[in-house]
Amino acid sequence: MKSSYNRYITKQTKAAPLAVFRILFGFMMLASIIRFWSFGWIETLYIEPIFSFSYYGFHWLPNLGQFTYLLFIICGVSAFSVAIGYRYRLAIVLFFLSFTYIELLDKTTYLNHYYFISCLSFLLIFLPANCYYSLDALRLKNIRANTIPAWSINSIKLLLCIVYFFAGLAKLNSDWLLNAMPLQIWLPSKYDIPFLGDLLQQSWIHYAFSWGGAFYDLAIPFLLLWKPTRSIAFIFVVIFHVLTRILFPIGMFPYIMIVSALIFFDATFHERILSFFSWLLKKIRLFRVVKVNDLQKEKSAKIASYVVGLFIVVQLLLPWRYVWYPKELFWTEEGYRFSWRVMLMEKAGYAQFIIKNTKTGSQFAVNNSDFLTPFQEKQMSTQPDFILEYAHYLGTHFKSQGHQNIAVYVESYVALNGRLSQPFISPEVNLLDLEDTFRHKDWILEFNDTIQGI
Repeated sequence: MKSSYNRYITKQTKAAPLAVFRILFGFMMLASIIRFWSFGWIETLYIEPIFSFSYYGFHWLPNLGQFTYLLFIICGVSAFSVAIGYRYRLAIVLFFLSFTYIELLDKTTYLNHYYFISCLSFLLIFLPANCYYSLDALRLKNIRANTIPAWSINSIKLLLCIVYFFAGLAKLNSDWLLNAMPLQIWLPSKYDIPFLGDLLQQSWIHYAFSWGGAFYDLAIPFLLLWKPTRSIAFIFVVIFHVLTRILFPIGMFPYIMIVSALIFFDATFHERILSFFSWLLKKIRLFRVVKVNDLQKEKSAKIASYVVGLFIVVQLLLPWRYVWYPKELFWTEEGYRFSWRVMLMEKAGYAQFIIKNTKTGSQFAVNNSDFLTPFQEKQMSTQPDFILEYAHYLGTHFKSQGHQNIAVYVESYVALNGRLSQPFISPEVNLLDLEDTFRHKDWILEFNDTIQGI
């Protein structure tokens, strides 16, 4: 088995697909940073809020205030450097650290595709993406290579397959398949879309989208991997993600997934793309030829293959952690994040916090808008770890204002996927007595319905 593994990690393939992936990934990330900045989201999401929700274990991470703009500059510059392959190893490390730092600044902004970009950029740290068609290859003869270890490209393919497959598995539930939820809620609101608006009011369309989405996510990895179906599968990828971009405000994610799917095509296809880039660069006199025959093969580093292998194992196991929690996943969201559960539920909530003096019995209600932005309040009201963290913040704040013997309670209700609103958090529990851990949160009230599925 060991010898088979050694043969696999030393197997070589052409470097063109990884070079194209590096170029397109870098420029897509640069465009994402510019887009985020241009919409003013740095100010509204990271600087204006007086309180930020932190990820478990990252409470120590400081908010940078106005220096957040510098963090975005570092992220954008490093993305550009990755694209052109200039000081690639430093650039991809900086991109991974700066982008992930941005992601960790406020849990409110969590999206699956932000997590996907962090995973992908971490993976790229260990891949020889600058050995071909890069400024580094022009500068440094010792890193040039027209072939690379095959596992470098296969690891990206496998990560994409994991994302799609777990997204498909997550859709195999009764709300999605039998009730077309939450698409029955979302799609009718798109009545103003030209040509599609009237069609999206039809119930059969909601079911068709639900079943079609599940089938797409489960089947597309295999269709992309198999050469005879690869071209038609890529057409499906383009149609699916363009359609989701039209219907839902999910930013650059559809384009990122379309571009990423190109990695499944063979080296000849990517060499044609690089030939087009070469022609374009010659036109603007920014191209210098490096003879392929002069390229030296770079030895694959075993340690990199081990790190990548461990990373892939973690990605295969992490989405299953929800099985250790006893209650309904969509209700408690314990084990929900970082598991590729994409757009599966619509939750609306109400959370009224009460500050109580345990000795005198006096109490008053908190106006959440005094501390949270509307977006933060919306996210907080349906997620237990948000509610707990916010309660502790309120306790600390009012103690600093001179209040004594403080207890914090919450009266909360949540509506899940079109159901009537239900009590969410036990109103009898002093939230200051609780700490956020990975253990089951038994202070979440029971969900009075059942969602069948994986």
